[in-house]
Amino acid sequence: MTKKLNLIFMGTPEFALPALGAILEAGHNIMAVYTASPRPAHRGQKETLSPVHQFALSKNLPVYTPATLKNAETQTQFKNHNADAAIVAAYGLLLPQAILDGTKMGCINIHPSLLPRWRGAAPIQRTIMAGDKETGVVIMQMNAGLDTGDMLAVQHFTIPDGTSSGGLHDTLAKISASLLVSTLEDLQKGKIIPIAQPAEGITYAHKITKTESRIDWNETADSIRQKILGLNPSPCAYFMYQGETIKILDAQLAPPSTLKPGTVTDNQLTIACGKNSIRTVKLQRPGKKPMMSAEFLHGYPIPSGTVLE
Repeated sequence: MTKKLNLIFMGTPEFALPALGAILEAGHNIMAVYTASPRPAHRGQKETLSPVHQFALSKNLPVYTPATLKNAETQTQFKNHNADAAIVAAYGLLLPQAILDGTKMGCINIHPSLLPRWRGAAPIQRTIMAGDKETGVVIMQMNAGLDTGDMLAVQHFTIPDGTSSGGLHDTLAKISASLLVSTLEDLQKGKIIPIAQPAEGITYAHKITKTESRIDWNETADSIRQKILGLNPSPCAYFMYQGETIKILDAQLAPPSTLKPGTVTDNQLTIACGKNSIRTVKLQRPGKKPMMSAEFLHGYPIPSGTVLE
């Protein structure tokens, strides 16, 4: 029987919760949880604790929210936990070398892509936007580079057609939880030989910008549909109509059209693209709830022949 580890957990969003829950359930001791500072959120801009912060408090775990890990005091405090390892899952702050070296086994990262593809900030969204057919989770020994560390474990996942980034997020979060627990056990047993990432196939998952969330109807229908799926649930792909930002949350591929890209071709809000067309499935107006297309168009018709911005 392997001994239970003394761990630091570093994470912020919902993606990290299954992993934190799984290592607690496996009986490991969480000595400290590091997460992002409370931030203004929602309409009242009330300071809100991160999902990991809230979960940690519910389990009576000590929580730390440093604005940076670069100062000596924070680094000393981190090292003084005397932890076996730090588990990092979408934490959000740069880890300097003193933190990477601050535990016996170093920092072990959960990354939701098949590295070296989609290193960086938005791997799940970029995976869907690119139309990748396969992805997965890598458990990685962190180093000073951006997602460049040696791989400790990999699990592949075939992406079903029509998967949104939200759906993939939830699936990979569950996969990462079980993979992390088994990896920690195998590390203790000396079963894992770290593997360097391939030198080929490196891509970067840059942060999503507001500009690229706007739909360019000159792109192909395939590309536009993947953008719609990849940006759902946030920040969502959108187009402008009568001065309003209309979000498209889901769409299907539709038959080709000879009309100018951006032209509405029927009363179901099918829209001509640079190649082929898309038919909207779910949309959302500002301040309104998401609606299926038929309901949306009943209250807010966009007539056939309209050329969208």
